[in-house]
Amino acid sequence: MKQQIVLIPGGNAFRKYEDYIKDLEDTKLSLSFFDKKDWKTGLGNILGEEYQVITPQMPNRFNARYKEWEIWFNKIADLLEDEIILIGTSLGGIFLAKYLAENTFSKKLKALFLVAAPYNTDPEGDLCDFVTDEDLSNIEKQTKHIFIYQSKNDEIVPFEDCQEYKKLLPEATLRVFENYGHFKLAEFPEIVKDIRLIK
Repeated sequence: MKQQIVLIPGGNAFRKYEDYIKDLEDTKLSLSFFDKKDWKTGLGNILGEEYQVITPQMPNRFNARYKEWEIWFNKIADLLEDEIILIGTSLGGIFLAKYLAENTFSKKLKALFLVAAPYNTDPEGDLCDFVTDEDLSNIEKQTKHIFIYQSKNDEIVPFEDCQEYKKLLPEATLRVFENYGHFKLAEFPEIVKDIRLIK
C-alpha cells in the first residue's frame, strides 16, 4: 500500500472584507501565476511510486475561513488510510496546527510537517479564526514525528513564529534555513529526505 501524504497549501485570510477586495485589486498578475510549478507540485514524482501525494484545493483560499477549511478537511479525512503524513505550508500550516490542537484526527497520524507556518494568538489580526488559544500538546499526543521548517529571510512569516512552535512542541525537529524565503522553491530536498526517513 502506498504511503499517503496530504499537503495543505497556503492561502490568505483577511479580517475585513474590504481588505480582501483591496488585496485583489492590488495583486499584480502574469500568466506565470496560473502555471506555478514548485516543490509542492513535484513532490509526488520525486518521492516515487511508493507514495501518494494528495494536494486538495481548500475552499476560498484567497479569503480563507477556518470553519470552511475544517469542514472540507473532515471530508478529505474520510477518504484516507491510517498512518497518514500531513504537510501544511504557510496558512495550511497554521490550519493543521489549530486543527490538531483542537481535535483528535480521525486517522492514525504518522508525521506532521509545518513549512513556513505563521503562529499568532491574536483573533483580531489578519489570521482571524485560524489562531487558537489551545496549547499544542494535543499534537504531540497524536504523532512523535513533527518537523518545523523556517527560513530566516522569510518575507511573510516572521522567524520568531517557528521559535514559538518549537517552544510549544518541544519534541519537534526544527530545521532553519538562511535564504529559502517563503519556500517558493523549485526543489526542497530536505523535506524529501525527512519524509523518507519516517518509519
